[in-house]
Amino acid sequence: MPSISQNPAVNYVSRNNDLGGSLEEFDLIKERENYIWADLAPVVEVSKSSGQYGRLKLEELLKERTTLRAPGAGYNRDSSRFEADNYSTVEHGAEEVVDDNLSEVYKDFFDAEMVARNRCFGAIARNAEKRWAAAIFDTAVYTGAALTTAIGTAWTAAASTPIDNVEAAVQKVWENTGLWPNTIILNRHEFRNLRNNAQILDRISSNGAGSSIKAGDVTRQQIAECFDLEKVLVGGGAENTANENQTRSISKIWDDSKAMVCVTAMTDDIAEPCIARTFHWSDDGSEIFGAVETYRDESVRGDVVRVRHQVGEKIIYTQCGHLLTGI
Repeated sequence: MPSISQNPAVNYVSRNNDLGGSLEEFDLIKERENYIWADLAPVVEVSKSSGQYGRLKLEELLKERTTLRAPGAGYNRDSSRFEADNYSTVEHGAEEVVDDNLSEVYKDFFDAEMVARNRCFGAIARNAEKRWAAAIFDTAVYTGAALTTAIGTAWTAAASTPIDNVEAAVQKVWENTGLWPNTIILNRHEFRNLRNNAQILDRISSNGAGSSIKAGDVTRQQIAECFDLEKVLVGGGAENTANENQTRSISKIWDDSKAMVCVTAMTDDIAEPCIARTFHWSDDGSEIFGAVETYRDESVRGDVVRVRHQVGEKIIYTQCGHLLTGI
C-alpha cells in the first residue's frame, strides 16, 4: 500500500477490519444519538464520485394511457421519459490519536482505541445529520404555499391542532405529485410536546387506548397512526457549538420549530419517487457508515484511528415534501 506521508515516522495505513463492522458501530451511535439521515434518505450506490443519473419526470408517474386493444391490433406503446440530473459525492473523515502512554495508563478502565473509533464514527455521523437537517428544513427551497405552511398555533398550545395541520400538508403533497406521504420528520423536543397535545391524546383515547393516558404511554407508532402515516422520524441529535476549552453550548441539530411531511423511499431503487437520497461512492474504499483505518505515527508515539466515507446529499423531488413552520 502507498504511504500516506513522506515522513518516516508515519507508517502505512491499514484497513482495520478487526475493529468490528462499521454498520454495527454506526447503529449503536445512531440509536444513542437519535440520528435519522439514513432513514430519511436511503442510500444509492454509484460507480463514479460524481455524474448524471436519469430521473423520472413526475408527470410520467400518473400519465393517462390507452389500454384498450382491438383483436388483431397492436398494443398501445409508450416509453418512460427521464430527465438528466446530477449528483456529487465528497469525502468526510475524522482521525484521533491513541497515545501509547495514555492507553497504557487507562487500560484497566477503558479501551482507548475503541473510544477513539467511536468518537470518529460519531463525528462523521453527526455532520451527516447536520447536512441533512439543513437540506430538509431549508426555507429557501421550501417556499410558497405549495411547499410550506406557517402554522398559526404552535403545537405546545392547548388549542393547537397538529392532526389537522399534518393532514393539510399531506393533501398538499398529493396535489403536487399524486403521491401520498408516508413520513413526518420532526425534532425530539416537538415529539415530546405531541405526546402531551390534547388533540393527539383525544385521538388515541377515542381509538380505544382508554381515558387515563400519560405522555410516557404515547408511542411513536401511535402518533404515526394519528397522522395516518407509516413513519415518524424523530431527530434528537445535539452538538456543542462552543469553541474548545470554552463553556459548552448545546444546540439542536433539527430545528424544533419545523416539521416535514414527505414521501421517503422504501427501497434502494433510484426510480422510486421520494424526497431525498444519499449517494455513496465506494471505489476509494469508503463504506457508507464509515471505513475504519489505522496507521502508526511515531512522531506522537501513538496509533491513529481514522473513520471516513464519501457521500453526497440530494433532494430528489422537492414536491415530495411539505414543510410546516412555527410548530
